[in-house]
Amino acid sequence: MPWKNQGGGPWGSGPKGPWGSGPQPVGPRPPDLEDLLRRGQDRLQQIMPGGYFSGVGITLIILLIIAFWLLSGFFRVQSEERGVVLRFGKHVRTVDPGLNYHLPYPIETVLLPKALRVNTTSIGMTLIDDPARRSRSIRDVPEESLMLTGDENIVDVDFTVLWRIKPDAGGVGDFLFNIQNPEGTVKAVAESAMREVIGRSQIQPILTGARNTIEQGVQELIQRTLDSYGAGILVTQVQMQKVDPPAQVIDAFRDVQAARANLEQLQNEAQTYANQVVPQARGRAAQIQQAAEGYREQAIAEAKGQSARFLKVYEEYKKAPDVTRERIYLETMERVLGGADKLVYDGGSSGQGVVPFLPLNELTTKRPPAAGQQPSGGNR
Repeated sequence: MPWKNQGGGPWGSGPKGPWGSGPQPVGPRPPDLEDLLRRGQDRLQQIMPGGYFSGVGITLIILLIIAFWLLSGFFRVQSEERGVVLRFGKHVRTVDPGLNYHLPYPIETVLLPKALRVNTTSIGMTLIDDPARRSRSIRDVPEESLMLTGDENIVDVDFTVLWRIKPDAGGVGDFLFNIQNPEGTVKAVAESAMREVIGRSQIQPILTGARNTIEQGVQELIQRTLDSYGAGILVTQVQMQKVDPPAQVIDAFRDVQAARANLEQLQNEAQTYANQVVPQARGRAAQIQQAAEGYREQAIAEAKGQSARFLKVYEEYKKAPDVTRERIYLETMERVLGGADKLVYDGGSSGQGVVPFLPLNELTTKRPPAAGQQPSGGNR
């Protein structure tokens, strides 16, 4: 016989169990679910007289279902998304971010691709999460990064491609319906384009200063290929992360680079020395040439003066030969004997014809020579 705790028990009165007082209620009691359902049914019967299955009730239920169905067509497009509305699976329009409406399912549906987000695709390397360090490490992928150059060398190229969906209305539709795997398509096209550009280039410009040219060429080639596919993708930038020789020969390449740097340094030093010496030599040559030109002009002028003087003298000589000859003789003797010490000798054979000559030039007071002028001595 089951025991019932009604009206007390064998140990006392009230709602108690056989071992003492029972559990006491704490706080407000929760509402009774059956009571709530019963009240809702009563209110619904008041709204729909005649019961649920009367004409008015069925009409009201159908109207509520239609209202909920029509309200299900509202949707929100986030700031980096574009809404692509499909009517029975056909693309009919593209909507901008914000609150929009489309005909409820199954008439129209909406797709929300991240059209304004810039995506990054890495070729030749992969990023691996490191939970211990809470960071990401880079692992090289040689089957993607090793490429053959135009001069039959091998170079290791890691690069990334930044791309997004074209912002126009047709670009979003092309992105959704013309390609099945956008990430894989961009990666395959980018790797093929980089291999083509590297295959047309020499290894030395690739390792030194031709990165900008290569990046621009690869970006243009990727964009042309994707446009031919109708992919609806816009390539914004190509960035070359690492360009090195293969690991097996990188030491030899570094030695070659060091030797080439030394060569360029020596060439620059030689060019600097040449730029210093050549102008000096040209200056000295110009100086010598100008001195020679001056000497030539001086010699020509003196020769012309002497010839003119000679002609003048000759003209006078023709007029009076004896007088001119005597004058020339006297002027010549004066010029020759003017500064010499003189002895007068009468020409006798006995030696007694020497006549003492009074040295008047020694008796006269000699004037000191002027500054910068050498004293002149006589000739015997």
